[in-house]
Amino acid sequence: MPKMTIPEEEHTYPGSTGCPGCGANLVMRYLLKGLGERTIISIPACCWAVMPGYWPSNCLKVPLVYSAFEATGASISGLRAALDMKGVEDVTVVGFAGDGGTVDIGLQSLSGAAERQTDAIYVMYDNEAYMNTGIQRSGSTPWGAWTTTTPVGKNHDFKQEQKKDIMAIMQAHRVPYTATVSVAHPEDFIKKVAKAKAIKGMKFIHALSPCPPGWKANPMYTIEIARLAVDTHVFPLYEIENGKVHVTRKGKGLPVSDYLKLQGRFAHLTPAEVSSIQSAVEANWAILLEKDDSGT
Repeated sequence: MPKMTIPEEEHTYPGSTGCPGCGANLVMRYLLKGLGERTIISIPACCWAVMPGYWPSNCLKVPLVYSAFEATGASISGLRAALDMKGVEDVTVVGFAGDGGTVDIGLQSLSGAAERQTDAIYVMYDNEAYMNTGIQRSGSTPWGAWTTTTPVGKNHDFKQEQKKDIMAIMQAHRVPYTATVSVAHPEDFIKKVAKAKAIKGMKFIHALSPCPPGWKANPMYTIEIARLAVDTHVFPLYEIENGKVHVTRKGKGLPVSDYLKLQGRFAHLTPAEVSSIQSAVEANWAILLEKDDSGT
């Protein structure tokens, strides 16, 4: 039999209330495979606030604390302080929030936790909109995307602003470790999570999380879409450790159109608009490679 490349142990139970093909389910599953059972998670308002199940059901095997939408950074700071007061050093504190609760509503408390260097891991599962409340655009929604608050009509009124660069924002806080991860590359994902666990201070993990209903995509293509995001350089896999950038997977450099065409949220784009996205992706990829300190 082939050798297992990821831990066999499961720290989630079957039966979450997530949608079929939900990328966020896999983000949580791989995260806990990398961290183990000595973990406590704080979750704000988001899809994962309801996905564990209705009381008394629960699909997580680790303790869970719910916080207000804007308060994940404060919550994990409080949890870490309480554990330290009790002398509990072997429990990893995790903030687990969507993009709306991270790049928008929760940014102020995340910034505070990062400035204080709270010894915790903050994970943003990025489905690129406020999916739990009806697919409204967030600061993480990419340019050109349809959402219910950027409807596509006669005026071609799709999302007109660029996606926030949360990795750059966190690096500006001088946290010791940040990384991007993908559910299509679990080995890379779990390796980075394990590394983050071993580092003292605030760590940030940015996980792309395809959302079939919000992205107007077939649930069977969740992993393919996540893989194409990496292979088209739309979502590069890299880490920043103590200021040094390391690209962990360079992808295949496929056309961005391969990624876009599997998602109905981009179906309205003209060839010229797709070409504009391609140019932006290539420019961002070139900038990342210039920063790459891995020597590969």
